[in-house]
Amino acid sequence: MNETNAALLLVVDDDAPVRRFLRAGLTSEGYRLVEAVNGAEALAQAATRAPELVLLDLGLPDLDGFEVVRRLREWTEVPIVVLTARGQDEDKIRALDAGADDYVTKPFSMGELLARVRVALRHGARRDAGEDAGPVHVGELVVDLARRVVTVAGVEAHLTPIEYRLLALLARHAGRVLTHEQILRQVWGPGYATQHHYVRVYMAQLRAKLERDPSRPCWLVTEPGVGYRLREA
Repeated sequence: MNETNAALLLVVDDDAPVRRFLRAGLTSEGYRLVEAVNGAEALAQAATRAPELVLLDLGLPDLDGFEVVRRLREWTEVPIVVLTARGQDEDKIRALDAGADDYVTKPFSMGELLARVRVALRHGARRDAGEDAGPVHVGELVVDLARRVVTVAGVEAHLTPIEYRLLALLARHAGRVLTHEQILRQVWGPGYATQHHYVRVYMAQLRAKLERDPSRPCWLVTEPGVGYRLREA
């Protein structure tokens, strides 16, 4: 068992069959689990057990799942992966804007969930170690945040200041989906939170400069109706 797979995960779901499914799949990969069946218990377990990741169902019997995310974000940066049967883009956006790191829509495969868990744990470990300023490698794409240099297959890509800020934001959160509003607030400022076309235009420009086939991007991935993510290697 490696160190990553020894991570302690908090599973929050009031559906016993779902918890059994998660328990079987996650423990078989070496993860340790603590479970909660409602929002109040989840908040208490998060405070007392200090999990390294939270898997949170939105449909809880007491607190709204969005409220649980908001309360956790008042005091912890623990990665939160939302599990939801709500497929609407609005719910995904609300969860991400509240502070969740990612979401998985039910029904989901264990393989997909494990991949999302690994990405979220890596992101949390980088954040805890203060390594966000180091180079981010995604295939042939390298974003050197310390030197503010971007290369593709060893060739420097010449980006405008806004293009670089957009790519750097995605690189600091590699593997995590960011909503249009999150991107607009952090790249352009809070006054631009509704200008979704800004993101589409600059993302198209980045793809033209970085992707082998901008019409079928490998690295700068669209999450339809929600936002974008830089696919993590």
